[in-house]
Amino acid sequence: MSLCPLFDTSSILVVGDVMLDRFWSGGTDRVSPEAPVPVVRVNDNACRAGGAGNVAVNIAALGGQATLSGLCGDDEAAGLLRKVIEAAGVTWAVCPSAPETIVKLRVMSRNQQLLRMDFESTMAPYADDIFSGFVKAQLDAVDTVIFSDYAKGTLTQVQDLIEQAKSQNKRILIDPKGKDLTRYRGATLLTPNLAEFEAVVGRCDTETEIIDRGTELLDDLMLEALLITRSERGMTLLQREHPPLHLPAKAREVFDVTGAGDTVIAVLAAALSAGESLENSTRLANVAAGLVVAKLGTATVTRDELTAVLSANVPSPFISKDRVFTEEDLLSKVAAAKASGEKIIMTNGCFDILHKGHVDYLSRARALGHRLIVAVNDDASVAALKGPARPINPLDARMEMLAALRCVDWVVSFSSDTPADLIAAIAPDVLVKGGDYRPEEIAGADAVLANGGRVEVLSFVEGFSTTALIEALQR
Repeated sequence: MSLCPLFDTSSILVVGDVMLDRFWSGGTDRVSPEAPVPVVRVNDNACRAGGAGNVAVNIAALGGQATLSGLCGDDEAAGLLRKVIEAAGVTWAVCPSAPETIVKLRVMSRNQQLLRMDFESTMAPYADDIFSGFVKAQLDAVDTVIFSDYAKGTLTQVQDLIEQAKSQNKRILIDPKGKDLTRYRGATLLTPNLAEFEAVVGRCDTETEIIDRGTELLDDLMLEALLITRSERGMTLLQREHPPLHLPAKAREVFDVTGAGDTVIAVLAAALSAGESLENSTRLANVAAGLVVAKLGTATVTRDELTAVLSANVPSPFISKDRVFTEEDLLSKVAAAKASGEKIIMTNGCFDILHKGHVDYLSRARALGHRLIVAVNDDASVAALKGPARPINPLDARMEMLAALRCVDWVVSFSSDTPADLIAAIAPDVLVKGGDYRPEEIAGADAVLANGGRVEVLSFVEGFSTTALIEALQR
């Protein structure tokens, strides 16, 4: 993946509940004599696009082409909302058939929300206007459709809309609402937050329960993928015939979570439309979520902001020793990572001559969690295992090569016959081994299982092995 794709080729139709977000702000230095409430001297007011409108504005902020469709009234609020939408570079295709435009008014003081007032009525009686005219007219010009559901009634006929989009081979992403997810059957991807997900499948106390129930939901709803956003625990992406992808939260400071879900689905759709893989698009959306929650109110993220963060976090292949640790220092790193909710993956081996099989295996291991630890046999233990002619590469070189891989977070060495004691000390959430082992044959597996973790055995890529490479060189 490039640091950040160009989004100008992205063409996305956003359909859903549109609303005007109004912000009245000012100072407050006294309490009302009429009631025990603060008095705000309003000296500023602002209008922003809310709901599906915020999704469309987020796409435009990245440089993508967005069209907004939904329902509004023929009133002052609709005029203000259209002005905001079009100023952001979004095409307005909103149907003015409702009696009033939905408005959310927030009263702010010192960057704190004191009061929110909602002015709304259900859009359900007018939902047929969206299906029969406005959406059909816009589908030909886009490759991706987002349905942004805020349970205001605009998407009452969402199943008909999904079928219409599918009949034209459009990619369909949905930010769902409510307990009845069957109404979204057949979409490409759903992006529920953890609370919405658990409201449907039941409480999930472990990662395994999230994965198992999410996989069942994929089948039940005939989805291609499911992205569960989990606040401070990041995101989990589930796909058919792919290992789960867990991404830790990127936010350094959470100021306001308003509209964070809008940013996630906007960046995800824009990246997919620009040609990125689903995995890379999810990583970009995760970075964007970390940026937007540090902003006040319904906000957006630009491509320049994404690029700046990605550039700061790209590891240099030539400066990799900052990932090589002693056991003592590594244990401190692991404790901090666990405290922040990160999932620790661990594997071990000699890794004498690094090859494609190693890289493939380590990449698949890394996809199982947030941090991958690779424990490396020291030179003496390699010789004991492989014979006096091994290793080919000394320990320092092997560790530095591993640390240069993007999929590897931390590298540590061990000198004993097996890494069982080291594994027990680290207590990873998942212990991974490559080959045809049975879990009970893997060193350290008993300690991991006793600690509530799990053991995974991954197959190697056929045709690649260090021994075969050495024999070929000798020939």
